[in-house]
Amino acid sequence: MEIYEEIVKLQRAGHKGAVATIVNVRGSIPSFKSAKMLVRDDGSIAGTIGGGCVEAEVWQAAREVMASEKPRTLTFDLNQDPKYDTGLVCGGTLEIFIEPVLPSPLLYIFGAGHVSLELYKAAHNAGFEVIVADDREMYANAERFPAARQVIAEDFDQALTRLSPSESSYIVIATRGHRDDMRVLRWAVQTPARYIGMIGSKRKVITVFRELTREGLQPQLFDRVHSPVGLDIGAITPEEIAIAIVAELIGLRRHAERPLPHMSWFHNGHHPTAPEEAAVPLAAEPCPNSADPV
Repeated sequence: MEIYEEIVKLQRAGHKGAVATIVNVRGSIPSFKSAKMLVRDDGSIAGTIGGGCVEAEVWQAAREVMASEKPRTLTFDLNQDPKYDTGLVCGGTLEIFIEPVLPSPLLYIFGAGHVSLELYKAAHNAGFEVIVADDREMYANAERFPAARQVIAEDFDQALTRLSPSESSYIVIATRGHRDDMRVLRWAVQTPARYIGMIGSKRKVITVFRELTREGLQPQLFDRVHSPVGLDIGAITPEEIAIAIVAELIGLRRHAERPLPHMSWFHNGHHPTAPEEAAVPLAAEPCPNSADPV
């Protein structure tokens, strides 16, 4: 039971881990079938699968499973490989299944308008925990977002000081105005968040990116910003936009192996200060999900 309690603690703290379980045994081994070992992202362990060289190799494999977030199975033939003859083994064969332990994906939604409401619904149904922040209490409230982990109704600058996204967090910016978008994006690109997306037209995106680089933020910080946000499925309505965004989040979460039809025009190696971008007129044609939510 200690292993399972430690897994819950790890997930609640927003950290990764990997669990190694002996799933098949032939002959004698220094442990028993179903024995488990948890490897945390800081390298510490809980439980054991028998110690020795086998456990050392499993520990290393567990670190790789954490990084890839994909399970794997290892087989050890203790009869034939002399490096396992440490006095702890009796000449058996065992298979060990290593699976990742991942924190619940947490989505921060900034803005509580029409698109944000539909995004919250779709993300919640897809297994994301959601935190919603908006400076309008009439929009940001528990009645409107009943299943959210937290609903924050206060000035964005105040809200940002109390939030600490981790490497497993996702951020979508969908406030009602460019100024608030810029305030949140300035903060977001300096967090370790796994995903940052901002709703907006080309005009809005160029304006916000350009202004933030003039403030002194490095252009490279914006390379990981998905904007316009979501997969290119021709989304128009708030419900469709929400599905396009959540589909992109799922693709990242599940390590989609195929190239995704990404909506973003910005991920072409250029920065907002580059001549090519500066030449785009502010009245550029908006993308299908360009309407600022209210």
